[in-house]
Amino acid sequence: MMTRSMKPVLFAALSATAFPALAQKANDVTAPLHALKVDYPVPYDPPSTATVKQVLDRIYHYLDGATPASFIHKGSGADLTDLKLADTTVIFKPGDFRLTSYEWGITYAGMLQVAAATGDKQYADYATKRMQLLADAYPIFKPMLQQYHNRGNPLRSVIEPHALDDAGAMCAAMIKSERTGQVKNLRPLIDNFIQYISTKEFRLPDGTLARNRPHPNTIWLDDLFMSVPALAQMGKLTGDRKYFDDAVKQVVQFSERMFNKQKNVYMHGWVQGMKDHPQFHWARANGWAILTKVELLDVLPENHPGRAKILELLRLHAQGLAGYQSGSGFWHQLLDRNDSYLETSATAIYAYCIARAIRKGWLDPVAYGPMALLAWNAVSTKVNDKGQVEGTCVGTGMGFEPAFYYYRPVNVYAAHGYGPVLLAGAAIYELLQDNKFRINDSALQYYEK
Repeated sequence: MMTRSMKPVLFAALSATAFPALAQKANDVTAPLHALKVDYPVPYDPPSTATVKQVLDRIYHYLDGATPASFIHKGSGADLTDLKLADTTVIFKPGDFRLTSYEWGITYAGMLQVAAATGDKQYADYATKRMQLLADAYPIFKPMLQQYHNRGNPLRSVIEPHALDDAGAMCAAMIKSERTGQVKNLRPLIDNFIQYISTKEFRLPDGTLARNRPHPNTIWLDDLFMSVPALAQMGKLTGDRKYFDDAVKQVVQFSERMFNKQKNVYMHGWVQGMKDHPQFHWARANGWAILTKVELLDVLPENHPGRAKILELLRLHAQGLAGYQSGSGFWHQLLDRNDSYLETSATAIYAYCIARAIRKGWLDPVAYGPMALLAWNAVSTKVNDKGQVEGTCVGTGMGFEPAFYYYRPVNVYAAHGYGPVLLAGAAIYELLQDNKFRINDSALQYYEK
């Protein structure tokens, strides 16, 4: 006698014998295997401009709340309502990030770029509000620093920069704000920054910007971005070619020392006098380098004699980076070491640079468009519900052995991640506006209209 529980088992057995075709799994005859659903580790289909904007909005709302644009009295915590009443007890109202760091210079630039790409004014207002705060405070805190030099001053790095980190990214962002005409009285801050970069920062005998740490006569790849975009923007602002000439010289002379022509990527650091230069190809430093070239080409006159060389270096660098992108869309902390961790800020910088270079006609969109979109899809998974950017390496000096780079911490409060993701989102948003991406034979492809 057949029980009710036996019937499904018997039916399965009969199906496999009496009706073999019905029991077959998908194979090359019964299904188009090339079209089977793939379990990608990150989104693979082209995003929409709406989904890109949703990611950017999460970042905006987090940062707007996490970086108050005001001063307080340190002891009492009371708001400073009148700048004329400022004294040496005044500090920025505490938030998650510093308003005058180089990372925030990039964030201001990213906010301006998102506003330009999407038309959403709140992003520009974010940068404008904080830039205006600095411009208004500068003439108050500058004489205070001169009079009370050993006491606290929230604008110390703005008034007396002591490194390119203090000056370059903030200066470039301020010049971009100055060119919009939305912020008043920024020019004294801009002039102070550019004077430091042009006349006070240490240089090698051939004029290459350098540092004396961790060893004398050391070049950090990071310093390309901490100097050249500001010089380039100053050339655009003033029309004075000397700034463009210096900017081009820095890129060329850094590249002569630090660009690996076999791998088409850069080493992180170079020390004069060393016979053997350690080849650690740190991802974010390479990001600063390619971002520098994009920033320079954006404003460098078409007839400048150095333009062809910068464009050549951009194309070679993009080619090198393309070869190191992981299958998940990210790049590794050390580009050519696949056992180092996947890092967000560098991936975002590459997404921005490649997408913008495509839009400008400097790179082949068919070859590089999918690379940029895959990078953005990867980055978008690292923006959490709160709007924080995860997976960003903290500040990193120069090392001479791999463990230093392998084990640098990652943290949502590593400010280096926010500006690059804003920039990346802005560039991808623009790239998507023409709807040139679609899936063909399961692969992400770029097409002309």
